[in-house]
Amino acid sequence: MEEQAHPQMTRRVAVKSSLFGLLAVSLPRVVRARELEPMPQEGPEIPDRYPSIDDAIVAEVVGVSHFDLDRLRQLVDPRPELARATWDWSFGDWESALGAASHVGRRDIVEYLLSKGARPDLFTCAMLGGHDAVKGMIEAMPGVQRIWGPHGITLLQHARNGLEGEGLTAQQRGDIQRTINYLEGLGDADARAPDLELTAAEKESYLGDYRYGDGPKDGLTVSVNKRKLLCLGKLGQFGGALYQRSAHVFAYNGTTSVTVDFEVREGRVLSLTIHEPGLVLKAVKV
Repeated sequence: MEEQAHPQMTRRVAVKSSLFGLLAVSLPRVVRARELEPMPQEGPEIPDRYPSIDDAIVAEVVGVSHFDLDRLRQLVDPRPELARATWDWSFGDWESALGAASHVGRRDIVEYLLSKGARPDLFTCAMLGGHDAVKGMIEAMPGVQRIWGPHGITLLQHARNGLEGEGLTAQQRGDIQRTINYLEGLGDADARAPDLELTAAEKESYLGDYRYGDGPKDGLTVSVNKRKLLCLGKLGQFGGALYQRSAHVFAYNGTTSVTVDFEVREGRVLSLTIHEPGLVLKAVKV
């Protein structure tokens, strides 16, 4: 019996060896063929970070969540995952689409994003007047009311902005006011970043472009935003607000680990230096 089994085993091994040998010869050729002849793609160009969603789309979703429900629907309806989009405006100033709508009091945009799967947080609840939810979270996590939202906007300010929404019912206004009263009673739900007042002439002295390299994008711009605050953005663009901590030393828009120091001689601003973890960057005023 043992002598008769050997031929069968040999044939099986031979068949397997031939199959593996064929694969060993064919697979590299297939790989090389694919490398030489990529499959044609239909539709738009594949983004660099694919399969992550294109940064430009994410930024637009968060941006329009502040003010444009119609455009937001065009972006999110075909891809509801974008209702959870989050963007870093600069230096770790993270903001979600829902956070954007919440801090400007756009109840209609908030409700739309929630219907598409956005994740509500304490700031959303405060803006909507969710008194019981807000109170419950603060009692469960004492001190959470002192955490800032996007751009350093406080929890109490989110609730106050909720009253700015259009078409609010009497019940909704009552709920928001009840939430405001509760937060005001805590005494520390509106703690803001230190900000020394600047005169119009002082603000003017900081304005302009600052370059840190020769490339077309190697620079920053200091300007004044709609709230009449100094702001720092990419070259030629608006950006986040600057809050003066001490003479010529500013914090950036709610971030705690970034400072912007201006070099001033005889009343003239010469440069700025950004200090952040792992990087010190100096840019000269032009």
